[in-house]
Amino acid sequence: MSKNKTNKFNLGMTNMFHGYLPSPVTKSLVTLAIIAALGACSPTTEKPVINAQSSSNTFSPGAPGIDPTWAFAGKTGIGTSYAPYSNANNESESHSKVWFSIAQGVLTETMYGLIHNAQLKELQFIVTGNGFVDTEKQDTISTIDYLHKDELGRPLSLAYKVINTDKDGKYRIEKHIFTDPLHASLMMRVTFTAFEEGITPYLYVNPHMDNSGANDIADVVSQDGDLALIAYTNEAEPSVMTVKSDLPFIKASAGFVGVSDGLTDIKQDGEMNWQYRSTSDPQDQTIGNVALTAQLPGLEKSTDKEMKSLSFNLVLGFGNDPAQSMANADATLTRGYNQVLADYNGEGEAIGWQDYLASLTALPAMSGNTTDEGKLLYASALVLKAQEDKTHTGALIASLSNPWGDTVSAKVGSTGYKAVWPRDFYQCAMAFLAMGDTQTPKVAFEYLEKVQVTKHTPGYTGTPGWFLQKTHVDGEIEWVGVQLDQTAMPIMLGWKLWQAQIFSDAEITHWYQRMLKPAAEFLVTGGEVNLDWNHTHITPLKTQQERWEEQQGYSPSTAAAVISGLVAASDIARVAGDLKGAQRYLDTAKAMKQGLAERVITTKGLLSADGVAMTLADEQQTPPYYLRLSPQGKPNEARTLGDNNGRAGLDQRLILDGGFLELVRYGVVPADDAVIRQTLALMDNTQLDDNLRVKYTFTAKDGSLFPGFRRYGNDGYGEDTETGASYAEKGTNTPHQRGRVWPFFTGERGHYELALAIDNDALTEKRHRELVDTYVQGMESFANQGLMLPEQVWDSVGDPSRYHYRHGQGTNSATPLAWTHAEYIKLVRSLTDKRVWDHYPVVDDKLKN
Repeated sequence: MSKNKTNKFNLGMTNMFHGYLPSPVTKSLVTLAIIAALGACSPTTEKPVINAQSSSNTFSPGAPGIDPTWAFAGKTGIGTSYAPYSNANNESESHSKVWFSIAQGVLTETMYGLIHNAQLKELQFIVTGNGFVDTEKQDTISTIDYLHKDELGRPLSLAYKVINTDKDGKYRIEKHIFTDPLHASLMMRVTFTAFEEGITPYLYVNPHMDNSGANDIADVVSQDGDLALIAYTNEAEPSVMTVKSDLPFIKASAGFVGVSDGLTDIKQDGEMNWQYRSTSDPQDQTIGNVALTAQLPGLEKSTDKEMKSLSFNLVLGFGNDPAQSMANADATLTRGYNQVLADYNGEGEAIGWQDYLASLTALPAMSGNTTDEGKLLYASALVLKAQEDKTHTGALIASLSNPWGDTVSAKVGSTGYKAVWPRDFYQCAMAFLAMGDTQTPKVAFEYLEKVQVTKHTPGYTGTPGWFLQKTHVDGEIEWVGVQLDQTAMPIMLGWKLWQAQIFSDAEITHWYQRMLKPAAEFLVTGGEVNLDWNHTHITPLKTQQERWEEQQGYSPSTAAAVISGLVAASDIARVAGDLKGAQRYLDTAKAMKQGLAERVITTKGLLSADGVAMTLADEQQTPPYYLRLSPQGKPNEARTLGDNNGRAGLDQRLILDGGFLELVRYGVVPADDAVIRQTLALMDNTQLDDNLRVKYTFTAKDGSLFPGFRRYGNDGYGEDTETGASYAEKGTNTPHQRGRVWPFFTGERGHYELALAIDNDALTEKRHRELVDTYVQGMESFANQGLMLPEQVWDSVGDPSRYHYRHGQGTNSATPLAWTHAEYIKLVRSLTDKRVWDHYPVVDDKLKN
């Protein structure tokens, strides 16, 4: 966006904020609403002189500021107001389409409108005192807890208490954070306590409006004599954020980050000298990476020598125009802390988070199969439900974070993981079902029609029926690779909902004709695909991308889903009266299973019995084992996998991953199958070089050991082992990037061990307890203090100094990962039922005959 773009809306709004009265020509309805909200300002014609040292300037210099990035992705908390489906169409009438995240003790990415539409990077406090200038994020020790818990300490809502204590004991900041269910606003109750004289706090806000940090304008405005902070873009229809406090700001300033912002100012001499009213001269609509800073009253000793505390309510109000944004902030401040929090929790007549938890009928019994009395279970239920969009209900995203966000450019909008992948989506829907939520998985299943490729998909020509790789929650296409498991899983989910009687025979027949039959046909025939960059021909079982979205070929995990999906489609087709289709899908599934071994099992492996990688000269007949992937379906040949994530491709026979266990989970292969067991023995061997090694050991809360697993050998999707740099930190991959341990694999292994015990009639009470203590407790041990489960945890390979990671601690990849929370919930349900939740008995039955 050119900084010289003229926009009547913004010109009128900005002029009025700066003390000008807009001309009748430029007065829009929005501007008139703002004038009514704030009151007419005194006109002036004097043009200010810009001087960074002057406190009377209007416009801040230094555009566009330093390059913007997103925030740290290892969130310790996320939240939003609970929004029940309110009518027969399962729509949400929530007035609070606001989501937030917490990391490193401060409020980070906060979204408004759609769940991926960020408006804020960070909000924190600057604290000055005798000879120091601190930033809350860097100079305090942070703890986090839930504000609303039951007698066992299980969270009952996503309202948080964050306490940040200065490392030297000079002050403490306590923050209570939640949203207002009745308005598009976030409330933060802040209490400062000083332990020495001369402490002064400043609020520091770094907006990233409408999902970008490079196109923003910031203003300081006066309403009834009190200062408010406002941010927006110069787009024609921007989102607007207003920051207000019920404790008046003493003074405030708007500036460009790193040049004329309040932090740069205060660091010079410990005082706030600059008071710029705006970052944008209305004549040129200057934009950039902006920040707003406001000074709060200082904290001094009282006469009895005790330190005073300073408490106030801070509100971020959002809207589609300044008047709406201001009105939402004012309404939440007027309602007050106690009422807003009570409504958020669901106390009294209000419907809130505790009501949602009470509706989950399976949770009480499931809590008995945890080792923390259900704390992570309850948190996981809240986290999964919070990661659903409220405009496009049923749209379940992968994570409310941008992986390695603090090193990722925010110049151009990016959804990060705040988007829909049908694979992650399936895991979440199945977890909702496991908890006893029958509404959400049904709405989610119906949503999937939005992301299925049809003849109406914009820009598409070719065979319909497959599901898009990654989309925004409104269905906007983002990534266009064909992943056959993501086409099979909607069929599998539909079958599960039908078996649970959430769909009647008539309803599943409707969805078979409308969505599932085209998907099944694509799994049988494949076909031409032409969309964006993707011009290819798909011939199942060969997939263009496997579940890690990186390689083409024959994948055990993809095959497990495709075969199971076709068997499920066959079963649905029979009730729908499509007997020809039913037989076709079943026959195809059987043929795929029969030919699978020769496609993905090697009998000339390069991994010896002790786990040492052999050279090609040592190639010989070896016990068979599953490969991660075989590009051409010739697993005994010296075929090289493609380069990925900075790692050069290696011989296919060197690379293991746990995807073959999906064959057991779904019912395609029995748990005690000899090749399954042999592959597990290789995968469990810890003598391999760290590049090829998959299994690592961690310590549980009770001091016992439990396993964790990487995605696969030679994985590069992680931090650089030599420099400690984030993944692709400077926009390009590096050769020493290394993927870490993913906690949900501990859950996948737990599911396998349960299946094995059942198959061998060995699920004694003792073995059941061992599974809970090892795999459930193991996953619980990976959770951070806020009970968020990460995508990846540190395995102690490489340099941890960048973030001072500890062994088993979540990294900056993505937290919370919905898939990890979903796998935990499903594992607990499986152990509660003493049967694998994701198992498909129809697959087991039909493939035996």
